[in-house]
Amino acid sequence: MNRLPLFPLDVVLFPGELLPLHIFEPRYRRMVARCLETDHRFGLIYHDSDRFGPFLIEEGRVGALAEIERHQGLKDGRSFILVKGVGRFAIHDGLESGEPYYEAVVAEYEDEPAPQSRLTAPRRASVNLFRAAVSALQPSSPAPPDFDADDEVSFRLAAFVQLDPEWRQDLLEMRNEEARLTRLDEVFEQVIAQRAPKPEE
Repeated sequence: MNRLPLFPLDVVLFPGELLPLHIFEPRYRRMVARCLETDHRFGLIYHDSDRFGPFLIEEGRVGALAEIERHQGLKDGRSFILVKGVGRFAIHDGLESGEPYYEAVVAEYEDEPAPQSRLTAPRRASVNLFRAAVSALQPSSPAPPDFDADDEVSFRLAAFVQLDPEWRQDLLEMRNEEARLTRLDEVFEQVIAQRAPKPEE
């Protein structure tokens, strides 16, 4: 288990996904400064105060481990950062500290073990559906990036799906690659069906 600063925000970050952030609150300026002095990492955890009220550190909540890849400081103390999702974590316990930002003891949150050979076919099928959905949405768009079916692809595909953050959070919490692919396939199939030519009456 590790000690991790937390940044509650109304977005969900997937492993492998890039996210630009504008840091302006004093407590998170302090958090970013401390991260830059250490391992450049903090926990990005989904929270919408309009929906859920004040943020509470609750055991078991799942978030994304974010790593600062770029930092641009401004004269007034604000900054722009680019972070990349590099993993997932689950909160074990909150921490009392002298820092103005939230901190927690967290544990790595990994998928349940599964034979990789069983995942190759579902991954290829999901990638093909994704390509068909992109083509249906934007027929003249450039070809989407290549995906290796021998590697984890669900979160890389999910990064292109801009649905409700709660949908994305549910996907983040899934611990089974095949289940995530099934959830994504449903979205791709809906896009393809909606864009399909309507039969003439």
